[in-house]
Order: sequence, then C-alpha cells, then structure tokens
Amino acid sequence: MSSDEARAAAERAARASYGKLVALLAAPDGDLAQAEDALAAAFEQALRRWPATGVPANPEGWLLTVARNRRRDAWRKPATAPLTEDSSLTGPLEEHDPYAIGDKRLELLFVCAHPAIEEPARTPLMLQTVLGFEAAEIARAYAVPPATMAQRLVRAKKRIKQARIPFAVPDRRAMPERLPPVLEAVYGCAAIAWRGDIGEAQYLAVTLAALLGAEAEAWGLAALTTFTLARRRSSFVPLDQQNPADWDAALIGEAETYLRRARPGGPPGRFQLEAAIQAVHCDRGRTGGTDWPALRTLYAALLTVAPSLGARVAAATVVGRLDGPEAGLAALPGGAGQFQPYWAARADLLARAGRDATAAYREAAALTDDADVAAFLTARISASG
Repeated sequence: MSSDEARAAAERAARASYGKLVALLAAPDGDLAQAEDALAAAFEQALRRWPATGVPANPEGWLLTVARNRRRDAWRKPATAPLTEDSSLTGPLEEHDPYAIGDKRLELLFVCAHPAIEEPARTPLMLQTVLGFEAAEIARAYAVPPATMAQRLVRAKKRIKQARIPFAVPDRRAMPERLPPVLEAVYGCAAIAWRGDIGEAQYLAVTLAALLGAEAEAWGLAALTTFTLARRRSSFVPLDQQNPADWDAALIGEAETYLRRARPGGPPGRFQLEAAIQAVHCDRGRTGGTDWPALRTLYAALLTVAPSLGARVAAATVVGRLDGPEAGLAALPGGAGQFQPYWAARADLLARAGRDATAAYREAAALTDDADVAAFLTARISASG
C-alpha cells in the first residue's frame, strides 16, 4: 500500500469519526487537550505503519486502541492486560446506539455548553472538539483571526480540566439553558460543511430534536439542515440557477414534516424562520417560480429576532430582486469587511445594475476557500464585462 493510500484512509477516518473518537477518549477524565493529543499521535502512527501493514479492517477501532494505550501511558497506570491491535477488530463506535440519549457526541456538545465555560468559547469548542473542524475553519466562520480563535479554544479546554466538569448529559431541567449554543454548533457544522458532508449536521439536528420532543427551535434546525441536504450538489451552482429536478424530493418532504413540528407557542425563532426561507426556495420545484414577496416577509421577521450580518446581506439580495439592483445595493449593510457573502452579493447586484462589478467579484473570489466557488466568481468577471 502506498503512503498516499494510507493517508487517504486516515483522512476518511478523521472526517467520519474524529469527534466521536475524541468524545470517547475524553469521557473518563474530561481532558479534551490530552484526548486530542493522543488521537493525533494515533494518526501519526497510522501513517507510519499502514503503508507497510495495510489499513486495518476497522480503522476507527485501531486508532482508538492506540490512542487509549497512549493515554494509559500518560496516566502511568498500565493496564494488567494492555490493549492490542487485535482488540480493535470490534468497532467501539458500534457500542453506542446513535438514537439513544447517551450519544457521545450529544453528551459532549452539552458538556461544552456548561455555564462554567465562557460563553464565546462554547460553540467554537464544540465545532473543534466534537465536530472535528480546524481552528482556522472556525475562525473564518466567526470572521476572527485564527490566532484569536486558537487562544479562545485553549482557554476553554483548560477550564474544562481545571473545573472538573463532568462528562454527562445534564439533567433535562438544565438542558434548555444549554440548548442555544448546542443548536448554534450544529448550525455551524452545516454552514462550514455546506459543500461537503453536511449529513453529519442533519443527523445531529434530527437526533437532538427527537431527544427534546417539543422544542420548536430544534425542529426548526432539523428542517433547515434537511432542506440544505436535499439541495446538496457535488459542484457549485447558485441557488437560483439550480434545476429543482436535481433536488432530493424525499428529503424535502422530510424537511417539511420537521418544519410542521416546529410550530412555536410564541413568535418563531431564528432556525424556524431560516427553515421557512429554505422551504420557499424549495417550493420552486412545485410552482416553477420563487415567491420573492414571501421571502421579503420572512427576512423581515428574521432580522427582528436575529439580525446577523449574513441575514442582512441575504435580505438585501431579496430587495434587489423585488425593487431593483440599485435598491438592493442601498440595502446592503455597511461594515461588512471581509465577509465573503457580502462581496458576492454586491458583485451580483452591481452586474445586474449594469455597473462595473470586477473589483467586487475579485474580492469575493479571493475571500472564499472553495476553489469551485472562486472559479465561478472569476468567470463572472468576463461574463459581466
């Protein structure tokens, strides 16, 4: 086996199971940093050994075994019967029913939402430790420098260890106060991985909603992630240029079911409104057109409850469709800095208005880390000229 093949196998294991493996390694003592170090060492060992021995039948089990042995060495408490690579033949992740309340990732998500951890670090901690994203990816999502995010994450891990925060699902009475950052983490997982494996985010959202039963925002997030999954494509195509026949009708039907379950007792929340916006877009598959007035109403409600920069940019694009591109440009928020969606929206509105959009397209292309998106935006420069 070549080194490249071994590396590819390790990368697949990391994408599929990194968060679950860290959760299992950290469960005994709550030391996230040590768990990550042990797992990193296991990956390094895999890259050295797999080219010669081949990829084991259960790569995740092999990695977990090696990492656990390393942790035992660190504790200086050798087991009377050390784990061997043969013990990895049984998949450790199979021990956990993904539909049970004891799902290790959900447990760890709620642990990271502990009130003792400073609030700005809770969701980024979940994204890195439980969901396996790099600090740089999280920093881009939060529009902060990578070093700032890295420092925030290190402080949070120290806090968990020093405070001896227990690894257990909190009492259901405590779950509502911890729920918002957990929902934000699952939402962030879907946003960062929107062109990749967002099935993980959809699974977590649906499992969490089923766990909580009557929590409207959880069902809203389940609907939102399922709508997004239904429109996932291997190549980048702007939403309004996508062919609805390519969308997954079964998943759209599933998302609509979740959205109906998200009926709140009071005013709708952010995720319910964002799911409703996605439902309007997906309805183009039935009607053949986009209901832009309905989108204007939904965005107005969304800006009331969650006036994020992304929502304000998206709302401006709707204004551009209804009232003309100049009105859309006027509605774009100021102070967007290096927020990539702002520059992509500005470029599109400038081009629709017949104005020079070259600089905006170039800025939008430079700010994305998706080569497919960058190629599309660069191509638009010549098309709009």
